[in-house]
Amino acid sequence: MSLPFSQACENNKDPILAILKSAFAKSSRILEVGSGTGQHAVYFAPNLPHAIWQTSDLEINHAGINQWINAEPSDNLHRPVVFDLSTPQWPGEFNGVYSANTAHIVSWPLVQNLFREVGKHLPPGGVFALYGPFNYGGKYTSDSNAAFDQMLRERDPASGIRDFENLEALANESGLTLKEDCAMPANNRLLLWSKT
Repeated sequence: MSLPFSQACENNKDPILAILKSAFAKSSRILEVGSGTGQHAVYFAPNLPHAIWQTSDLEINHAGINQWINAEPSDNLHRPVVFDLSTPQWPGEFNGVYSANTAHIVSWPLVQNLFREVGKHLPPGGVFALYGPFNYGGKYTSDSNAAFDQMLRERDPASGIRDFENLEALANESGLTLKEDCAMPANNRLLLWSKT
């Protein structure tokens, strides 16, 4: 049985990790919201050995995540728990939250739920890292992002690349303060907020 594979995860894991090493330097328990294939989890956990890395996703994706964990286990990498943004049940105590390529896939009400839950449960000083493509001033940052957004909306009208300003407004409402907006390869960004 072959492992589920995302080329994007393979391409972006090193640039993301370089930033997470400092962003999560003081985080001892990190929740990954939407672990997807599991590729990021098995790569990041052994490279952040000071922290517990907790995978989470809809139950339908757990088998693939577990395959990756079986193939590349780490002492600090925990098997996935169910986390559904439509009926969020926060799965424990965490002082770091990481989510990649989720905000443009799920509907806007679920993005709102994500920020609300993170703001409610992160302790002061906790860090929320959100990776993906974002618009600025209502404009795409590249032609490839514009084409990607069109593809997303044709597949699911509720999805689509989100405006940074709208995410920042959600963050502020949730008691989160932007610390860094990091440019990443392939016209993506890594946004870092901390709980104030």
